[in-house]
Amino acid sequence: MEKNIVLIALFAAIIAALGLLPKITLTSGIPITAQSMGIMLCGTILGSKRGGLAVLLFIFLVAIGLPLLSGGRGGLGVFTTPWAGFLFGFPVAAFITGLVMERWRTENIGLVAGCSALIGGIGALYLIAVPFYMLTKPAGLNEALVVAMLPFMPGDILKAVLAGYITAKLAKARPASLLSRA
Repeated sequence: MEKNIVLIALFAAIIAALGLLPKITLTSGIPITAQSMGIMLCGTILGSKRGGLAVLLFIFLVAIGLPLLSGGRGGLGVFTTPWAGFLFGFPVAAFITGLVMERWRTENIGLVAGCSALIGGIGALYLIAVPFYMLTKPAGLNEALVVAMLPFMPGDILKAVLAGYITAKLAKARPASLLSRA
């Protein structure tokens, strides 16, 4: 039990640390960060439940005002912007990523982790973020796809590949630490 709590807290901290990287803000006001890779890693390494809990802890810390988002942002106000759909989608993305990782049992962990990150960390995330953007902006589907999705795709695909690579290396170095496969 204590090990799970420590790992959940550790991965919440990793997500926060990935937000410290220099941010790039698009003209839409949506920042590009490495935090979504942390979300992917929560799922591929911790699995669905622990990964989802780690992201929920991170979201809770943001909600109570800790400046953990890019640019030192935090507090309830960040949940009222058109890009808040990403924040609401983060726990779902980690959970789905972990669920795919847990259920897809094949020997090539890097491939499974990369595909899990694509399915959960990109697919599930944008299924929440794009409609949320459409509702809060308000915007049509075309605008939402062009503003809230397309600019992020190259970086997100790279993050999914990196998540697969990191997960495979961790599985090789410390197989017992890959809780999504336990």
